Amino acid sequence: MARGRGSAALCLALGALLAVCLLVGAADAATHRVDWSFNADSWSRGKNFRAGDVLEFNYDPTLHNVVAVDAGDYYGCRSSGTAYGSGSDRITLGSGINYFICSLNGHCGMGMKMAVTAN
Repeated sequence: MARGRGSAALCLALGALLAVCLLVGAADAATHRVDWSFNADSWSRGKNFRAGDVLEFNYDPTLHNVVAVDAGDYYGCRSSGTAYGSGSDRITLGSGINYFICSLNGHCGMGMKMAVTAN
């Protein structure tokens, strides 16, 4: 029986350690306020992003939206991804390249799109 109790204590300790690691990682995440406008891709140039960072898109929802898309939809200005339209959207970056477009009124084709690489 003592062996079983030790295993449970070890599992609890490992669970607590995992929780602390996740909290520390979340505390390291940065929030970046995005200038969501035409030529938005220039906003991200020269900035460093990490997986878990949050992009805060602020815009007039009667004029724009934000759609998280894949590479094909980004380059083709297609909006089959997750659409946001509150005007104050917070999107957490995943590891790798994250693509965003505005799908309204041909805005993507006019340069309202952005690719952000998170390490």
